[in-house]
Amino acid sequence: MRVHLVTMPWHPIDLPSLQVGLLHRLVRQARPSDEVTEFHGSLRWAEFLLEHSGGRLRPGDYVTVGSDSIFHGLGDWVFSGVLYDDPGWGAARLRDYAAGRDVFTDTAVGMRPYAAGFIAEAATEVLAAEPDLVGFTTTFMQNVASLALARELKRRRPGLTVVFGGGNCDGPMGHALHRTHRFVDHVVRGEGEYAFPALLRHLDDGTPPADVPGLCWWDGEVSRANAETRRTVAPADIPSPDYDQWQAALEASPVLEYVHPKLVVEGARGCWWGEKHHCTFCGLNGSAMAFRAKPGERLWDEIDRLVRRHRILDVVTVDNIIDMAYFRDFLPRVVDSGWDLRLHYEVKSNLTPDQLGLLGRSGTVHIQPGIESLGSRVLDLMDKGVTGARNVRTLRECENHSLTCSWNLLYGFPGETAEDYASVVDQLPALVHLQPPSGAHRIQLERFSPHFTDPGLGFGKRRPAEMYQHVYDLPEGELADLVYLFDTEDAGITGEAEERLKAAVAEWRAGHHHSRLLFEEHEEEGEEGEGGAALLVHDRRHGRPRTTHRFTGWAAAALRRLEDGRTESALHRLLTAQGHDVCAEELSRWVQQAFSLGLLFRDGRTYVALPTWDEPVRLPDGAGVAG
Repeated sequence: MRVHLVTMPWHPIDLPSLQVGLLHRLVRQARPSDEVTEFHGSLRWAEFLLEHSGGRLRPGDYVTVGSDSIFHGLGDWVFSGVLYDDPGWGAARLRDYAAGRDVFTDTAVGMRPYAAGFIAEAATEVLAAEPDLVGFTTTFMQNVASLALARELKRRRPGLTVVFGGGNCDGPMGHALHRTHRFVDHVVRGEGEYAFPALLRHLDDGTPPADVPGLCWWDGEVSRANAETRRTVAPADIPSPDYDQWQAALEASPVLEYVHPKLVVEGARGCWWGEKHHCTFCGLNGSAMAFRAKPGERLWDEIDRLVRRHRILDVVTVDNIIDMAYFRDFLPRVVDSGWDLRLHYEVKSNLTPDQLGLLGRSGTVHIQPGIESLGSRVLDLMDKGVTGARNVRTLRECENHSLTCSWNLLYGFPGETAEDYASVVDQLPALVHLQPPSGAHRIQLERFSPHFTDPGLGFGKRRPAEMYQHVYDLPEGELADLVYLFDTEDAGITGEAEERLKAAVAEWRAGHHHSRLLFEEHEEEGEEGEGGAALLVHDRRHGRPRTTHRFTGWAAAALRRLEDGRTESALHRLLTAQGHDVCAEELSRWVQQAFSLGLLFRDGRTYVALPTWDEPVRLPDGAGVAG
């Protein structure tokens, strides 16, 4: 059998598709006689835009639409006119939608006239490989472009078998996609390592795939959806991806000069925290929350092989959360290897300074720690299992270990109040030297999240997000099964409290680049030549006068002890145990003074020291894919 694997826009153009790489290796291992070819539609679309726009639409514009507009559906809308044979389809709806939300649509509007020509060219290229089966992987905004190409392929070659899979096909979404698009022959719901080879065997034999768990298939004109299984794929059965065809396509592409390619690896699936405490807003992992991880030695061997083969040192891990065992058996191997890797990892925000230090030494340059808030009560409402003080410590330690930290500040949780945010917002100017969130964002209702599955948590009313009205020409009842995001009544803070939070985060982002708050240990000579140590804090934060604070004796020790975060009473006990002669009242006055100077963050009764020991290089905003 000739199997052709396709990934369409808006997959990131600097990354290979892990799904395509895994399926390629899986088919080659399970069916050595099969021929496997690939179509990297995201790369081809960026090339097509660059060429046919005369260089006006560049890869940076691709990123603007593909990454920055995911919650407005602009990428899907670009291709919806092709899917529905109407170049103007949904244009008026998009204009009305964007006007009410101040959404910039010019780039997407400028791309849309090229979509039909691209789909036609893509179909020609795919069919030139003479495939028996074309498999699409679709996540987030890949649905409409994939459907548009699948429809054109079946129009030209009706006997071709078309299969869909990926995150957009999990649970009821997969069945809705299947039954509303007759040109899609099969949809694999959930993980594909067991289901896809089983489907190929049925296609070889010409038998109905009624026993393939989770599979959607056509029984005459009836869309069947086999019951999904609770069985998850064991790590030993997850292959190492094959990226050879991706690299060949990238190296032959004019887009190469615009991107910094990275490899993608997978160490684990599921979420060990979510198994016990599913964060209330999170819909990731869908029907496969069970946490499974490859042994650290195997993950390192896989990375070592990929790096040697492709000569690319940037490695992105797609794990939703790091396996804590990797701090013992994987990251030390990376450190000992001597490789100058640049790793990107998702972690939990309660890592210790030593763990963050190990990440830094391993070559990890970018982490997503899921901070989400700096207020402990709001974090409790999320069921995050961490405090605001701990999250501030993590931000500070990222500075100390030169880790770029990506995070969002979320709000809009049922039960939150303006009081929950007031003290945090008041303190944000003191945090301006730490890495800010991407913005302050009201949560959206995600399928599979506890907020979605349990209306009793506060979101009883829901309907498919309004953006899907300019994406799909389907009735709301079908959209309710097909889509991932939903609109619901606003919860939590609104009005002045919401505006104040957004304004404070915007100020943080604006002032961060030139802000510093740095520790320095300084040896000083006394009047009689006796030396003494002082702790200096150089305050160079935006919005504050440039100054240097000097601390000695118990005050210097107190500031150092507060790096770990403590209450006043705990701090006093510790200082006394270490032999410092300071009464509780004097210490309390000092703590309040240090807090008033913005040297401490207060979370309830806990105080955290804010100065950092390192001054990492900071890239300008927007440093990434070139325009």
